[in-house]
Amino acid sequence: MIIEKIEHIYEPTPLECGQAVLSMLSGESIETVRKTVETNRETTLKQMFYALDMFGISYDKERKEVLEKSELPEICILSLETPKCWHWSLYFKGTFYDPEYGILEDFPPSKRKYYWEIKSI
Repeated sequence: MIIEKIEHIYEPTPLECGQAVLSMLSGESIETVRKTVETNRETTLKQMFYALDMFGISYDKERKEVLEKSELPEICILSLETPKCWHWSLYFKGTFYDPEYGILEDFPPSKRKYYWEIKSI
C-alpha cells in the first residue's frame, strides 16, 4: 500500500530530523519513533532502516545520488549535506517535506544529495 498524503511535521529539536521523517512516513508519533530508534538525537542510516522495518515500510536499501528533482522516485527518504550538517528529509509526489525548512518545491539548501526509494507503506 502507498499512502496518498503526507502530514508535514517539523523536527521537535534541531537533532531529530530523522525522527520527524519517520513519523511523517509511518503515521506514528514522534515519541513512538524515538522509542523505536532509541534516541532523541541524530539518527544513523542503520536506525532509519530498523525503524522502516519495524513500521512495515518497504524500501530499496541502495543509496542513490541525485542532482535534479526530476531524477527522484515518487517517494523517497533524502540524506542531504546542508550548510550545517547531514540532514534527513522526505520527498513525496513532487513535494519536499522537510523537518527543518517546511514544505518546499525544490531541495532544501544542500551540496550533496542521496536518496533511498520507498516502495510501499
